Amino acid sequence: MKWKKLVTLGCVVVMTVSSVTACGSNTTENQTVEATEQSEENQSDSVIVQVTAVEGDQITADVGTLTTASADASGNGAPGGEAPGGDDSGNGAPGEAPGGEAPSGEAPGGDDSGNGAPGEAPSGEAPGGEAPSGDNSGNGAPGEAPSGDAPGGQMPGGSSFEASGESITFTLTDDTAITLEYLQGSGEGNADDIAVGSVLEVVLDEDNQAVSVTVRNLNAGGGFGGSGEVTNGTSANTITEDTEVDSETYTSTGDDENALRVDGATVTLKDITIEKTAGSSSNTEDGDFYGLNAGLLVLNGATATITGATVNTSVTNGNGVFSYGEGTVVNISDSTIRTTENNSGGIQTTGGGTMNAANLDVETQGNSAAAIRSDRGGGTVKVDGGSYVTNGTGSPAIYCTADISVSDATLTANASEGVVVEGKNSVALTDCEVTGNMSNTYNGDSDENIHCIMIYQSMSGDADVGEATFSAEGGSITAKTGDMFYITNTDCEITLKDVAFTLANDVFLRVEGNSSSRGWGTEGANGGDVTLTADSQEFTGNILVDEISSLALTMKNGTSYEGAINPDGDGGTVDVTLDDNSTWTLTGDSYITSFDGDTSNITANGYHLYVNGEQVL
Repeated sequence: MKWKKLVTLGCVVVMTVSSVTACGSNTTENQTVEATEQSEENQSDSVIVQVTAVEGDQITADVGTLTTASADASGNGAPGGEAPGGDDSGNGAPGEAPGGEAPSGEAPGGDDSGNGAPGEAPSGEAPGGEAPSGDNSGNGAPGEAPSGDAPGGQMPGGSSFEASGESITFTLTDDTAITLEYLQGSGEGNADDIAVGSVLEVVLDEDNQAVSVTVRNLNAGGGFGGSGEVTNGTSANTITEDTEVDSETYTSTGDDENALRVDGATVTLKDITIEKTAGSSSNTEDGDFYGLNAGLLVLNGATATITGATVNTSVTNGNGVFSYGEGTVVNISDSTIRTTENNSGGIQTTGGGTMNAANLDVETQGNSAAAIRSDRGGGTVKVDGGSYVTNGTGSPAIYCTADISVSDATLTANASEGVVVEGKNSVALTDCEVTGNMSNTYNGDSDENIHCIMIYQSMSGDADVGEATFSAEGGSITAKTGDMFYITNTDCEITLKDVAFTLANDVFLRVEGNSSSRGWGTEGANGGDVTLTADSQEFTGNILVDEISSLALTMKNGTSYEGAINPDGDGGTVDVTLDDNSTWTLTGDSYITSFDGDTSNITANGYHLYVNGEQVL
């Protein structure tokens, strides 16, 4: 059967908050992307499908259409804060998510997630508004959420798939171009991104081979992403020449204005005071991405060495100290930073900048306001010593879309995840004391998971898709509420060594898909794939891996684990390796796929171990 040409080059879908205009016709409420036949030169052989089976390079899928819901005039469904669960996690995410500080959710629950990813993570930050608990991470994920989650979890412009009753089978080839659609923009994908439940836009050749495949994000198209260009705003005071400054005070009350900006110069700042006491932000994502309205902004390859500073901000986007752009370096030590409003992190790094911090005293009060925060473009952050405290939702102590390493520091999130990692980025902790208290998600979204450490992909476009990394050696991690670890819509590698864990419930690790209400992938195809190595580590609690996720668990060098894996019997692939010096004590029946080790190192404790369906203990 030859498929009708369903998508035209001139008009695919245009989404707005209160109405939708598509190729000259105005539509309110719901708009359905339907088959159209136009002139041959304007057509693209494309079909919208939802995958029902994947067998090697053969894909079987239901054919259908996308129905797009627009927000009503009241603004319901429009972006309103940080991401998911998202706190700077998404940062609410899965919150600061997945921009995220999504997922969105601090996204995939997000704070800075709230950014509509994980922004900060999952608690979710949202563009142009206060982030719900998450950062632009996605921002949407817990913590800073995806860069654009909407209050209540409704993404503006969100779409749903409606099957037509017909199905199709097609073939992927080495030449098939695969694209991932984010909440904002798109990126290169691969065959592993296509799973049962994925919604695809496919262009086929005459042999039913896929020329191109776009993995659609059904929450995309809500107008996230700030102004679309680098917008730093203005500055009340700017230093553009190499200099040394001692004991000066810099203030600002203007809109979109920094109290102090260091632009392209090498500067030493000693015992300075920064006061950003007034001035609104015209676009919260421009503030999150580019430093608009921050207290101190360093950019354009400048190097600022700061000691003994006092930084206070009381405005939206009032990030305390902001490093923006490749080649820009901020070295800050023995300083105090206080921020009180939403989308206002302590130290913020984006666009490939560098932040080196030592012995800081940082405390934030707002939502989507991670103490150690990064956003679109990431960078490198190194922190040694100090105290980093957050009090808002979607505001993890760390919302990460960068390479962040922290040692000998106290990291406390009083209403959010402790740490959120979004996308292909890393957090390495050495001898740190981490406390997370994610008591709820933005708007109390019951679909979101509660957790202490969240790792996700908000699909906001703020963090590259790829394997995330989290490591902790020494120190302690305390969850006051929820699970210890939550991984969704991403691959990740976790390494733990000699960390003291305090759990709030009986779940140490949860690896599972999410509802995709914040844009963290496609429901049914957005699980996690985790490699966890426990080295000289004692830990307790259950490990839960759902049917669309996987776990490779290695316990070595005297590791002791007390818990059950998938005690209900259902779940995804779980491969366990236990060396001769390590032990596992069951606290319930456990179901895994493979076991490499000696079962004499397992204490059954009255329970049973099943490997690939066969009882071995």
